Amino acid sequence: MPLQDQFGCAVSTSSPAAVTALDRAAWNLMTMSHDPVADVQEALAADPGLVMGHCLHAALQLLGTERQLLPGAKQAIAAAVANASHATDRERGHIAAVSAFAEGSMEGALGHWERVLTDHPEDALAMYCAHQGDFFLARSSELRDRVARRLPSLDPSWKGFGLYQGMHAFGLEEMNQYAEAEAVGRQAVARCPRDVWAIHAVAHVMEMTARVDDGINWLDQRRDDWAKDSFFQVHNWWHFALYVLDQERYAEALALFDAKIRPGTGMLDRIDASALLWRIMLQGADTGDRWQGLAADWEPNIEDRWYGFNDTHAMMAFAAAGRHDLARRLVSVLQETASMPGENGANTRAVSLPFARALLAFAEGRHAAVVDLLLPIRLIATRGGGSHAQRDLITQTLIRSAELAGQGKLAVALLNERVALRPQSHVSRLWRERAQRQLAA
Repeated sequence: MPLQDQFGCAVSTSSPAAVTALDRAAWNLMTMSHDPVADVQEALAADPGLVMGHCLHAALQLLGTERQLLPGAKQAIAAAVANASHATDRERGHIAAVSAFAEGSMEGALGHWERVLTDHPEDALAMYCAHQGDFFLARSSELRDRVARRLPSLDPSWKGFGLYQGMHAFGLEEMNQYAEAEAVGRQAVARCPRDVWAIHAVAHVMEMTARVDDGINWLDQRRDDWAKDSFFQVHNWWHFALYVLDQERYAEALALFDAKIRPGTGMLDRIDASALLWRIMLQGADTGDRWQGLAADWEPNIEDRWYGFNDTHAMMAFAAAGRHDLARRLVSVLQETASMPGENGANTRAVSLPFARALLAFAEGRHAAVVDLLLPIRLIATRGGGSHAQRDLITQTLIRSAELAGQGKLAVALLNERVALRPQSHVSRLWRERAQRQLAA
């Protein structure tokens, strides 16, 4: 009998030690815990020809969305291909998926993982990788439905059931089904308290419904599960800081930036740092000299041409730090990216490039230009990637520029919409009151 992984999928190896380490790597990736890279290296040490080990190693590099990790991913893919003669059809599907991803086609990768899942709904690694790809491309319905297509076929006692629930919860939240998302997310966390993605899905519900106290309590009560030995902890600290911001506790938000978010070293950590600091700046709080260091951190990625969502957050740092040399260089890079084939080129052309130009215009005080740039992309912003909570920065920037450009009626209209969607948001209500007073003056 062939060896099987923890989820019941056949693995092409004769080494039980390799499967044990592979299982640990996959579990730690999906619960965002410990060091899955070290785990997969252990698996490959036990069996250098382990195809799924090489595929997982490639996926770990690709999901970081950093071009500097691409050579390592391609090396892992080459090793998988070299050992594919003894691979199963499922494993070949994984090779095809990571190969497409490495060539710049997330859509192609998602197609391959979907075909794997059609035959093997229990392939939790394929599900997790596809779920993350759906997130990168902001395919909100697929974040929900890719999981929903499989859950009824799986036994609730199956090991991966709670992980699938956590992913389903996030998809439900991104489709604005907040009550269902919270219920499913809580079920997932009850099954696996260390499922950081499920914890995060419920945190998103609290953010989108402006249940600030509930959100703070939710994250506080589970801090040992998401804030220890988790490579996703910075993002959950970012959510915590958003709750604090909604209470106008700017000094505390900056303290969280300094202690919990700024020390992060990954791409997502830099995104969170830029996104939080820009929000604080929009509310008129003094951010000190923090932008300068963040701009220096982003500079090595300026030529990536890999994922426009990352580029817009680099632009926040360059523009706010006054590094207009870097900002204009990035605009040139994005212009080149926008002319390239593939989904990143198309999404950069549609959203990331105009958003980056708007961020630079904001820093230069050209607020009428910001309004002109952001109004057309606001309703298609999903094409730029990210979640509802992350993309909210576009609307916040648009509102502030409308005020500063003397377009008070537009600002009030957008704030009316915002309060209608988030009636419990303290900051949104106060912001509208200020804008109404300014318009009446």
